[in-house]
Amino acid sequence: MAITDRQNPRAETKSLFRLFPFWQRRTTASSSPPSSTQNQPGRHRNRNTDVSKRSSALSISSVARSILPARRRLRLDPSSYLYFPYEPGKQVRSAIKLKNTSKSHTAFKFQTTAPKSCYMRPPGGVLAPGESAFATVFKFVEHPENNEKQQLNQKSKAKFKIMSLKVKPGVEFVPELFDEQKDQVTVERVLRVIFLDAERPSAALEKLKRQLDEAEAAVEERKKPLPETGPRVVGEGLVIDEWKERREKYLARQQVEAIDSSS
Repeated sequence: MAITDRQNPRAETKSLFRLFPFWQRRTTASSSPPSSTQNQPGRHRNRNTDVSKRSSALSISSVARSILPARRRLRLDPSSYLYFPYEPGKQVRSAIKLKNTSKSHTAFKFQTTAPKSCYMRPPGGVLAPGESAFATVFKFVEHPENNEKQQLNQKSKAKFKIMSLKVKPGVEFVPELFDEQKDQVTVERVLRVIFLDAERPSAALEKLKRQLDEAEAAVEERKKPLPETGPRVVGEGLVIDEWKERREKYLARQQVEAIDSSS
């Protein structure tokens, strides 16, 4: 008699799972990928997003620094031009007043496009917060070419650039300061040269004369010796004690009075 009751293959598999339950756990674990592997692309995506955000922020800040004007530390008078009296064949002068409007010590420095015919005194310096100083600019005026008449009240080719740099208190001015800290240097102004008719009175010429007088007075003031705060020194290091000097005068006076009374 033929056997018609054949076992179902699914039933055989279930029975095997009952006998070997660990095989079922291993099969399930191997068929499903680990969660850490699935999350790895997301981590890399987040990292790439953070890097792109940082680079975009840096690029935006650098562009903003290049577009926005730098904060000025000095107030200049005059603020746009340097006026010179027009006297061909002579060395003429101009003056400019600088004031430190920042809250820190500021070094300043001059540069010119015509170093052969122009120079500044002083060429630079350090200003404390709120301090002002005058600078005198010297320029040799050449004769016009082909005897052409110079157009007065017109801009000249010569330019003067004034730069500033934040420094610590007590730092003395040396030109190398601006070379060592180029990234921190601010260009305050680029001043153009304008010639004035020396024989025709004008408001600009009167202001120039007044500033030149103030600049000379400031130079003379700097030449004066500093006031003495300690004991007076006479000769080669002889220190005179004021109290001792007064005592000696008192004793001498007492001796004179004693002689007068005895006589």
